Amino acid sequence: MKKNIILPFLLFCIFITCACGSASNDGPEVTVNKESSIADTSVADNIKNTPTEEEVVQPTTTPENLITVEEQVILDRDGVVITLKSLSDDSIWGPSLDVLVENNSERSITVQIRNLAINGVMVESIFSCDVATGKKANDEITFMSTDLEIAGIETIRDIEFNFHVFDLETWDTIFDSEVVNITTSADPSFEQAYDDSGFVALDNDGIKVVVKKLDSDDSFWGADIYVYIENNGNSDVTIQLRDVSVNGFMIEPIFSCDILSGKKAFDTITFMESDLTDNDIENISELEFSFHIFDMDSWNTIYDSEIITVTFDQ
Repeated sequence: MKKNIILPFLLFCIFITCACGSASNDGPEVTVNKESSIADTSVADNIKNTPTEEEVVQPTTTPENLITVEEQVILDRDGVVITLKSLSDDSIWGPSLDVLVENNSERSITVQIRNLAINGVMVESIFSCDVATGKKANDEITFMSTDLEIAGIETIRDIEFNFHVFDLETWDTIFDSEVVNITTSADPSFEQAYDDSGFVALDNDGIKVVVKKLDSDDSFWGADIYVYIENNGNSDVTIQLRDVSVNGFMIEPIFSCDILSGKKAFDTITFMESDLTDNDIENISELEFSFHIFDMDSWNTIYDSEIITVTFDQ
């Protein structure tokens, strides 16, 4: 969820372009290996000799192997009733919750969700359901598989979000729901592991930001710098960048991360290819910026960091 300038990313992403000012040269320096990965795994231990025909065991899928959710009413307010039907994995975008939305109110409505977290990690979703007064609609809340992959989420155990309901015609907010908590049939003892490896760019007042890697080869837009963020503070916050320069040239990135108290996030600081080209930047070797952190609800500033310098090995 972004708060200022809205940019389309495919059909669903929302970004905010961070403000840009002058940079200074003081501050801690950290070095990031361009070739480092989000999660390095070795396959050597998994290499085996080709099994004989007798040794081959065909995989089977049984109901016991499937992760499911109980059918249940997850919202009943002001004439709007939403029933969770099932958890499926047949969407091209990623896993999804199948829901039935009933509008018994006197206004036509749009239902969306906010502040989605899976296994404690903030992720993006696709869901916007229009329902006329007196009507019903079957729809699905889809979780982006790319976000789950980056976060290392293979098993969905816990799902949290808020419903945002507004008037279809006027766009006036009707209500924002309390937090909806959904627990799947995954093993209750399952604990999500978080890859927090990398270089700590910020660790202050419960907010921790780790720079993980630079990807200028596979980025859709131009160049992506992957970061891991923890919010162990008491406030829901938005984290943005200020005073950003790349190889000494002032360039505005796409980065604005909303993260609830007690949650984690995997995000990217993105630079447009056109901006890099305009400044004759073929390889990012040095990045300077400061963090601007503010309360997600009141927008009151919580913390502005000193200038941070990150250098990337070529």
